[in-house]
Amino acid sequence: MRLTSFSDYALRMLMFAASNGDRRITIEETARRFAISRAHLMKVANELTRAGFLKARRGRSGGLVLGKPADEIRLSDVLGAVEPDFALAECFGVGNRCLITPHCRLRRALDEALAAFIGVLDRYTVADLVLDSEALGLVPEILEHASVAQPRQL
Repeated sequence: MRLTSFSDYALRMLMFAASNGDRRITIEETARRFAISRAHLMKVANELTRAGFLKARRGRSGGLVLGKPADEIRLSDVLGAVEPDFALAECFGVGNRCLITPHCRLRRALDEALAAFIGVLDRYTVADLVLDSEALGLVPEILEHASVAQPRQL
């Protein structure tokens, strides 16, 4: 199983916002910090704002801050809001055409694995992921020369 880049970027944006406390972050700053396309982050920020995880303010003093305390933002809730689905196999999705679905035992095992995955993520919040300012300060130095077209994994 692999999360989409959208989810990866959403988690990074929330981690960055949380690590900055009440200071507003910008999409441009976040894009530079993580070597991610600004256009992609705009979509991520819009979705996180719609879901209530971020608050956005436009204008000269605008930017993004967490929409609620970091210790109230569960990772399972974030992924539930930004992942298009958790269809681990064809039988999970709409339009399933697998001929053995009525008799297959794989779905049960995958259902159990997915429930365990979500259960673990439900125990963690954005607060658990926040880097201190010293560790976060290393990120720009590392990524200063990285290409924006090449996303980095957490």
